Amino acid sequence: MELNENARVDTSQVEDRRGSGGGGGMGIPIPIGGGRGGIVGMIIAVLVALVGGGFGLNAATNGGGSDQGDNTSLEQKCSAQDALEQLDCRNTLYVNSIQAYWRTAMPEVFGEQYKPSKTVFFSQNVSTGCGAADSGVGPFYCPADDLVYIDLTFYRLLADQLGAQGEFAQPYVLAHEYGHHVQDLLGTEAQMRRQQQRDPQSANTLSVKLELQADCYAGAWAKNATGTSDEQGQKIFKSITDQDIQQAIDTAEKIGDDAIQQRSGRPVNPDEFTHGTSEQRKQWFTKGFSTGDPKACDTFGGTL
Repeated sequence: MELNENARVDTSQVEDRRGSGGGGGMGIPIPIGGGRGGIVGMIIAVLVALVGGGFGLNAATNGGGSDQGDNTSLEQKCSAQDALEQLDCRNTLYVNSIQAYWRTAMPEVFGEQYKPSKTVFFSQNVSTGCGAADSGVGPFYCPADDLVYIDLTFYRLLADQLGAQGEFAQPYVLAHEYGHHVQDLLGTEAQMRRQQQRDPQSANTLSVKLELQADCYAGAWAKNATGTSDEQGQKIFKSITDQDIQQAIDTAEKIGDDAIQQRSGRPVNPDEFTHGTSEQRKQWFTKGFSTGDPKACDTFGGTL
């Protein structure tokens, strides 16, 4: 993967709340099927919330306020010549690419206008429209305020504890969360919630379908990422390699429900799946990438 050093990093698409004190409190407990101590418990809690944690937050709280960030230092850093050497600036540029893709793809594919969403960078804890959250929930999308939230230190846990060390794991995670934003805009998430209420026994299966569709949307973005540009028409990516795509697939496999259960020392129990198996996550990301077409991501149309 090679980013274009001439592309402008649009920090207006990010809200930097790091160091602002966040929302305080202890955050929201994420159900993980029983408590687990130590780093394994931390990993399980994070990964249960990864790629879609915001929906769990929304279901677990009555909502809350949100703080405002100060982008001054981020703007200064990301306008410097060495901007792409900075983790937060690179991630901002990933967000720029993902949203540039959906601004074109959503009306072309679904006949609906795309409404941009900001990504909130936070540290330790944060107040959201879905309630208070902390770093332990991992990256998530909150449908109550239409924002993506991430503590960038999550990537270190993803690399060091799970072995998902490739750089392309990062835009994959963000693209998945923006897939949830697209689902929210299209009404897919709301429809799925209504189905869950009508058929509680299928709640987990429906959740898996939602998550796998977001994986597929991430794959569709990855296929088209080299065609995305900044506001001045500069390409954001110079290249994305087969190795980069393999890094995304490797990350998807490592955060499958079965892989998470095995890592926690528990037997694999399909009845507890909420995000999909390693094979399913690989399959649907790959389908999105191979077709480059979000309409191919109809996980609700039949068996997985």
